[in-house]
Amino acid sequence: MGILNRTPDSFYDQGATFADTAALQRVDEIIAEGASIIDIGGVKAGPGSEVDAAEEIDRVVPIIAAVHERHPGVRISVDTWRADVAAEAIKAGAGLINDTWAGYDPELMEVAGQYHVGYVCSHTGGITPRSRPHRAHFDDVVADVIRETTALAERAVDCGVPEELIFIDPTHDFGKNTFHGLELLRRIDELVATGWPVLMALSNKDFVGETVGRPVRERVAGTLAATAWAAARGVAAFRVHNVADTIDVLRMTAAIQGKAAPLHTVRGMA
Repeated sequence: MGILNRTPDSFYDQGATFADTAALQRVDEIIAEGASIIDIGGVKAGPGSEVDAAEEIDRVVPIIAAVHERHPGVRISVDTWRADVAAEAIKAGAGLINDTWAGYDPELMEVAGQYHVGYVCSHTGGITPRSRPHRAHFDDVVADVIRETTALAERAVDCGVPEELIFIDPTHDFGKNTFHGLELLRRIDELVATGWPVLMALSNKDFVGETVGRPVRERVAGTLAATAWAAARGVAAFRVHNVADTIDVLRMTAAIQGKAAPLHTVRGMA
């Protein structure tokens, strides 16, 4: 899942794809690099300037329509917690709702069911959208994540969301500290064992930066290490900024496991 930020204040790219031309060029690049899902969001996840639903729609819907026309075979995800934004995004061509705020708008899942599109079930520890965790505590963060995300997944099915289009996402950094993020990776087998496809959004996040002591632009190596660990344990999808690097990690991991063949073998073969 390649990330396309339609925000002027993204923590990672600082608005590099806010302009339409730059956004479409980036989409072309990340699809060429191997992304099979494009996740388009119009509101920065963290605190920042207010963005109402109308502005969010203006930021994401025209680009979703353009990407859908340009790349009809690629699934488009809309990163939103608002039902009205999701409905307009689906009409424009989105086939997946990435609800990173864990059902904060109860009507959002109903929209996914109404249109029979996919849905990402997230875990935030109960915090409100665009807020940061404060003294985050869980008796058992993994158990809490499993309980909340699987309950959301079951409710999504009841709402009409196709079961095969549902992901559960432990949602690193959202309502959690770095120790929670590491624990979720350490015990990822337990999430995979639920049977629901697991999506992880690890890319350049604060828990990576705090673990390796690196600022945002220097977290790729740490992100890829976490990605390889999670991929080897059955995580189904990764939401990423660095698509080409991630594809290499996933391909190498699969080859080590014997699940994929090397792409080009000549050494010692003649």
